[in-house]
Amino acid sequence: MDEKRKVRITEILNRLNIKNVNDFNLLDRALIHPSYLYDGHTGYFEHNQRLEFLGDAVVGLTIAHHLFVQYPHKSEGELTKIRASLVCEASLADAAREIKLGEYLLMGKGEEHMGGANRPSNLADCFEAFVGALYLTIGMEKTCNLVISIMKDKIIASIDGIFNDFKTQLQEHVQKKPDNHIAYKILKEEGPDHEKTFYAAVYLNDKEIAQGSGRTKKEAEQEAAKIALKDLGEI
Repeated sequence: MDEKRKVRITEILNRLNIKNVNDFNLLDRALIHPSYLYDGHTGYFEHNQRLEFLGDAVVGLTIAHHLFVQYPHKSEGELTKIRASLVCEASLADAAREIKLGEYLLMGKGEEHMGGANRPSNLADCFEAFVGALYLTIGMEKTCNLVISIMKDKIIASIDGIFNDFKTQLQEHVQKKPDNHIAYKILKEEGPDHEKTFYAAVYLNDKEIAQGSGRTKKEAEQEAAKIALKDLGEI
């Protein structure tokens, strides 16, 4: 690897606040699309697909562990649905864009001409390969923390997006009687700022019908609505 390429990879590491990396070879390989080798570039003998295979497993385990620990009230089915939304191509491509990996991806001229640096499949594969390289370079713990840091907002958005229908379902159910009305109230919050738990209650015609908890106020309200729907036999 020439010095110019090493400087480019260092830019990524600095952006991610990763220090004391001595071996850049795996990180470089993670950013080599197969088409780059097929174009006959000398000095490179392996592309990023094997690292992609490894990174896929690391990302999956990281997300699964985070969801299991941080969302103890979610069922297996709910956790599976959230994880699937986070490890899909579109989500991983967004993660790659978040850290601008496409700008550093080496590819063949044809692939580059066709917009390969912005192609979701290339970006998702590149992100997985880069995670695989990080795992081998800096270890599992630091890599997992980095993945969660990059995808934190997407995790929250995914949970909100998947489960925002509980409040809607409850609203639709109670409005079968025109005089019914639903209201929510945050009862309390516990824990430090970085790890709060919120508790919410849902009221039907000013009478409490269920309580729920979550990592955010919105999640606590959704959980309360879900429990209310279960009690009403709607789910």
